Amino acid sequence: TGLLMPALAAPAANAFFVECSLMASSILLLCAVVACGLLVWLAIREHRAALAERHGLLREAEDWLAESHLALAPDAFPIVTGRTANERQVRLELIADTMVTRRLPQLWLRVTVAQPAGATGPTIGALARPTGSEYYSAVHDMAAWMDPPKTGASMLMRGDGRATAAQAMRIRAAFRALFADGKVKEAVVSPHSCRIIYQVSQGERASHMVLRQARFSLHTVPLETIQSVLRLALALDTLVSEPAGSAQYEAA
Repeated sequence: TGLLMPALAAPAANAFFVECSLMASSILLLCAVVACGLLVWLAIREHRAALAERHGLLREAEDWLAESHLALAPDAFPIVTGRTANERQVRLELIADTMVTRRLPQLWLRVTVAQPAGATGPTIGALARPTGSEYYSAVHDMAAWMDPPKTGASMLMRGDGRATAAQAMRIRAAFRALFADGKVKEAVVSPHSCRIIYQVSQGERASHMVLRQARFSLHTVPLETIQSVLRLALALDTLVSEPAGSAQYEAA
């Protein structure tokens, strides 16, 4: 019997070690599942918090405009429409631009002011520092090329080919002064509306470089910024009005 005990103990010990190993593997697997679940939960919570923060980026504009209405774009950035104190219809949008890989993400504010009914004139626009990736730009869709104003940045200027020489001269001079502000990305004047696209924030470098995310250190666009860009857009709406008697059109 004494000789049989070691022989019987060896298989029992091996079975014990196998059972312990299986138990340890199960515990490790359970810990991994719990950790993954926790990471997913944290990511979902952070994503929802980021979306909720986006919704409030134009809160001050929504409170300021009369008859304001808030909508959300597919990327959850807000769109606010309403009327100014002088009864002008305004549309405010935020655009997250991540198309240029070697540049930090840009957050653009697009301010569109509707022209009064019956307004006439050509459509002309200018785009600063064009790369060809500006999917939000109206200038890329215009057919007639025009000489851009001389500024400190590269410029693309186009129109619909209906501008008189006097109109083109006035708009070019106005664009030269407007684009002296390096935050102005695009300006468009037309019989339907005047539009300014303006930089309001740049993406956080760490989030972009490490996680390739577009995160902006901005809780709300200040009302002062919105009013300033709105004034720039309103200043454009008189540029296309042409005194009677001029019929000389600028060549495209």
